[in-house]
Amino acid sequence: MNIPAELKYTKDHEWIKIDGDVATIGITDFAQSELGDIVYVDVDTLDDTVEIEEVFGSVEAVKTVSDLFMPLSGEVIEFNEALEDEPELVNSDPYEAGWMIKVKISDASQVEGLLDAEAYQELIKG
Repeated sequence: MNIPAELKYTKDHEWIKIDGDVATIGITDFAQSELGDIVYVDVDTLDDTVEIEEVFGSVEAVKTVSDLFMPLSGEVIEFNEALEDEPELVNSDPYEAGWMIKVKISDASQVEGLLDAEAYQELIKG
């Protein structure tokens, strides 16, 4: 299981890459493998401010639809448009080409509440 050490994680299986006051967000390798073949990524919150733990979109796989939860409060400033034509990028490259949104962080103190790679590894081990 691929869990990059430089990223932060949530108990809901989102990953977060912090760059200044912008966070890039996607779902983890574990999450995509549990969901199976992803056929659609729906994000209708572009240009909206979304609070921590609110739903910012959903991901549809062959067998299920799963909500995506905001790991940090902020304004959704970008959606990965490549996912419109190639949602399977979330399966093949969840941490790079398969990213979902970029968010302008409104409360940097919330970063402290995220899991590091080691804590996320413990979470998925159960």
